[in-house]
Amino acid sequence: MKKILLTVFMAVCGLQMSAQQNLFVAQDLESAIVNKDNTVTFNFKAPDAQKVQIAGDFAEKAEGQHIGGMVGAGLIDMTKNSEGIWTYTTKPLDSDLYSYEFMVDGVPTIDPNNVYVYRDFATTSNVFIVGNGKADLYKVNKVPHGTLAHRWYHSDGMKMDRRINIYTPAGYEQSGDRKYPVLYLLHGMGGDEDEWTTFGRAAQILDNLIAQGKAEPMIVVMPNGHAAMEAAPGESSLGYYKPYHMKNGTMDGAFEAYFPEIITFVESNYRVQADKAHRAIAGLSMGGFHSANISLNYPDMFDYVGLFSAALNVQSAGQKNSPVYQDMDKKLAVQFDKAPKLYWLGIGKDDFLYRNNAAYRADLDKKGYKYEFMETPGGHVWTCWRIYLSVFAPKLFK
Repeated sequence: MKKILLTVFMAVCGLQMSAQQNLFVAQDLESAIVNKDNTVTFNFKAPDAQKVQIAGDFAEKAEGQHIGGMVGAGLIDMTKNSEGIWTYTTKPLDSDLYSYEFMVDGVPTIDPNNVYVYRDFATTSNVFIVGNGKADLYKVNKVPHGTLAHRWYHSDGMKMDRRINIYTPAGYEQSGDRKYPVLYLLHGMGGDEDEWTTFGRAAQILDNLIAQGKAEPMIVVMPNGHAAMEAAPGESSLGYYKPYHMKNGTMDGAFEAYFPEIITFVESNYRVQADKAHRAIAGLSMGGFHSANISLNYPDMFDYVGLFSAALNVQSAGQKNSPVYQDMDKKLAVQFDKAPKLYWLGIGKDDFLYRNNAAYRADLDKKGYKYEFMETPGGHVWTCWRIYLSVFAPKLFK
C-alpha cells in the first residue's frame, strides 16, 4: 500500500513540475539581445513556419502602414537556419525604448523569448531599451526612487469609483510637512491610466531627472481619460474583457467637466502646494486635447500647460452639446490674459496631427499669445512623447 501511495505521489509531483516547467520554459533561446554596438538580435524557433517577420517601430515602414495593431511599425523578413530558428540582427539603433512583435505566416504574436511585454489598450507588444543616450533616462538607474500607487477616487459626476495612478517622488514619505507641486499627466485615446507608467516610463524619467537636479521633486497624477471607464482593462469591476478602442465618453466634455474632482482628491490626500503656480497639466494626443480644454475652462487652475502631439481642432459628435467646447476663443483670451508661466507644444514632423497643430500655433501667433514649441523627427509615437516629458518636466515650478 505504501508503495502504491508513493508511486501516486511521485506521479502527481511529476505532473506539477512538468506544468510549472511548461509555464516558464517556452523556448530555450534568448531574443531582443542588445549587442555592444547597439545592434539588436532576435531569435524565434518555428521550424514549420513558412515566413516569419518582425513588426517593429525601429523598422522602415510604408506611408500610413500599421502592422498587427502597432502604429508606426515597419516589417522585416527574418532568416531561418537549419535548426528551424528564425533570426535577424538590426543595424545599430539610436538610444530609445522600442516595441515589436513577430508575424508568423501573417499572424501577429509576441516574442516568447522576451518576457517584457506592454499593453497599449487593446494590443500587446514586446519591448527593449537601447541605452547610451536619451533612453538612459528611461532606465531604472541607481538613484533614489519614488513610489507609484494605484488609488481610487469617487466621481459624483461620472457616478462611479475610478482608478488613478499617482507617483510621489523619492523621500516623500519621510519629508514631514513639506508640500509638493503636482503635474497632471494625461494619456492618449489608445491608452489608460497605466500607459504613462509603461510605454511612457514616467516614473523612471522623473526619478532620473530629479536625482540629476534637473527637475523639481513633484507629484505626478495619471488618471483614466475615458470618462465611461472605471479603470484600465482587467482592473475594473468588468473583469477580464476584450478591450476596444474608441470607447464612449472619450471626447464628449465629461472628463474635462469633472476634472476638478481629481484635483480635490489629490489635494485632500497628499501634501501638495494647492495653487495655480504649483499645478501643471500635460497630455499626449487625446490627453493633449483634454489638457488644452481643461486649462481653457479653468484658467485659474494651471500655470503650466503641455500639449504633446495634441488632438487640436478635432471635432467629435459629442462636442456639439457640451458647454466645455463653447466660446473657445473667449475662453482662450481669458486664459492668456491671466498669463500662464508656460504654454508648451511639441509634435513630430511626420505626425498626422501636424497640420492641426500648425493651424493652432498660427492662431496663437495671430493673437499674440506666448508659447514654446518643439518639433522632433517622427510621427504620432512614444519615441516623441517620452522626449517631450523629458524636456517639459525640467521647465516646471522654477
